[in-house]
Amino acid sequence: MSITLDGSNVSTVGVINSGTAQATTSGTSVIFSGIPAGTKRIVLIFNGVSTSGTSNLQMQIGSGSLTTSGYASGSCTIYATNSCLVNSATTGIAINDGSAANIRSGHAIFTNVSGNIWVASYVIAASAGTCVYGGGNVTLSGTLDRIALTTVNGTDTFDAGSVNIQYE
Repeated sequence: MSITLDGSNVSTVGVINSGTAQATTSGTSVIFSGIPAGTKRIVLIFNGVSTSGTSNLQMQIGSGSLTTSGYASGSCTIYATNSCLVNSATTGIAINDGSAANIRSGHAIFTNVSGNIWVASYVIAASAGTCVYGGGNVTLSGTLDRIALTTVNGTDTFDAGSVNIQYE
């Protein structure tokens, strides 16, 4: 929706849309597809997400299919012991927290820079006194229409929680 004053475009007001929450109680990935063209920001919301093993999580976006390469991402995990673990990835936006014991809650924000260039940042707290933050970027081959949360190894499964998206 545009607001016009004296014939000039003053601002554009976005409407925040919500997806349908998806359980993360089985499977190795959760995919939200059908994101409409023109979307400029997506928030992926984590609510008590847990996995069965030690594989890190990653977020991927795509146009027609998920993009599985070309990411520049980094992740930092701060532990309750005041130690830090840093990781990078090119297959998705890395979430460096491979612990089956952790229940993760937080959010990631993907923002369109221009064209098909997207940047991401996130902050996630885990039940073991761990905080994970990071971000990255990727250029898609076309218009973004999907986002996914996956396990990096593709075999560890989700066993608790849910995720949802908001987009505008």
